[in-house]
Amino acid sequence: MGLFDQVINAINDPNQQASTDQIGQIIGVVQQLASSKGVDPSVAQTVTSVVGNYVRSSLKQQQATGGSQQISAILDQFSGTQANPAAVQALFSPQQQQHIAQDAAQKTGLNADTIQSMLPLIVPAILNLLQSGRQAGAASGSPAGNSVLSSFLDSDSDGDVDIGDALSFASRFLNR
Repeated sequence: MGLFDQVINAINDPNQQASTDQIGQIIGVVQQLASSKGVDPSVAQTVTSVVGNYVRSSLKQQQATGGSQQISAILDQFSGTQANPAAVQALFSPQQQQHIAQDAAQKTGLNADTIQSMLPLIVPAILNLLQSGRQAGAASGSPAGNSVLSSFLDSDSDGDVDIGDALSFASRFLNR
């Protein structure tokens, strides 16, 4: 099942934290970011997809070294809808940040500096989306049953799990 399907299931499951308001806020952050940077929304979606792939790699690495509880602690501390440079620093070294910006610049034609300035908003928004599958009432730091995060981390990199696509689908779903 794709990431979008997991997000929709989390919204529809009263036992999970996801809500249409939460997803709408995440979509709004990406749209406002695109607008404030003078970037076409589809380009911002591509940037979000590229960054999402790097977030996945970083979280998988964090999970391998610190386990699921470390991932949950990262989501608890750094997910949100506000700019948070510490979220970027928690996942990526300065060299990795530059590499991400250059990779996204090659795929979008945007200036790498512009992309790097977008990271403090995109990364917390991605982490917020991943937080949406957590079981309602689960203790902070608990990896208990987060279907969205599991789907995101368990992907086999075949392109089925794409943050940008999931946000685009969610935007269309919420605008029905």
